[in-house]
Amino acid sequence: MSNQSNDDTLWIEECHKDFVAMRFRVTKVLFAEKSPYQRVEIVETAGHGKMLLNDGLVMISERDESVYHEMIAHVPLFVHPEPRRVLVIGGGDGGTVREALKHRAVEHCRLVEIDEMVVNACREFIPQTSSSLDDPRVKVTIADGVEFVATTTEKYDIVIIDSTDPIGPAKPLFGSEFYTNVKRVLTDRGIVVSQAESPYYEEETQRSLVGILKGLFEHVSVYNYSNLTYPGSLWSFAFSSKGLRPVADFDPSRVANEGIECSYYNSGIHRGAFALPEFMRKNLDGLLDEA
Repeated sequence: MSNQSNDDTLWIEECHKDFVAMRFRVTKVLFAEKSPYQRVEIVETAGHGKMLLNDGLVMISERDESVYHEMIAHVPLFVHPEPRRVLVIGGGDGGTVREALKHRAVEHCRLVEIDEMVVNACREFIPQTSSSLDDPRVKVTIADGVEFVATTTEKYDIVIIDSTDPIGPAKPLFGSEFYTNVKRVLTDRGIVVSQAESPYYEEETQRSLVGILKGLFEHVSVYNYSNLTYPGSLWSFAFSSKGLRPVADFDPSRVANEGIECSYYNSGIHRGAFALPEFMRKNLDGLLDEA
């Protein structure tokens, strides 16, 4: 996860594939333990506040977590006309739950996280994201998300797959069997948004995921966001639904009327995020619908 410089300064160095790395200066290690699934670390950094890492990969930092969490949550919640029940799979830091609860229509939000250590560590050290887990509308379930959607009888308006990269415990979250069950737990106008990796560094993974979604859902789109702590900075989410479209069925007045304060998301960003660069359009040719 980290290395020591010549002046004894501690740095996090995250290597992606075998040709790119990002480094962050650490001022204090707050938590570092091995769970049954992965190594979980929380550190204080010089420029990005507290940072959560799983197996040496940066999950969130206090400085830019709002970008990821606002974009994964508000896009589907502002498209669905009545998002009452939300299921979040992964996302043990709590940031996605926090953003979902800002919508007055939400009556119930279930977080299903496989690694209890992530939830407990974030509760203790990163209240910026985790404090909403104590909201009475939230049910935290420590379980395998794959097994949960395969066995539950509950129905949800919104399902958010807040997963890590498709390695270790998150690998099944990128498979067709999993998404077949996700579709089953969605209501008739249900929407699922999925963490869809880097369009620069994970073109094959992104195309594979979108191909699986295209075979199951009536509508599939991809949208982008940028942050400071992920390799390449430009990353994607996939939007899939049983009919609702993320731009055509989006009413910007709802954003104004809801009065939610955001640092990144707004109605213009919502629409613009679905305008993909040409290299992405070519990679996903034949798999996307008009947003």
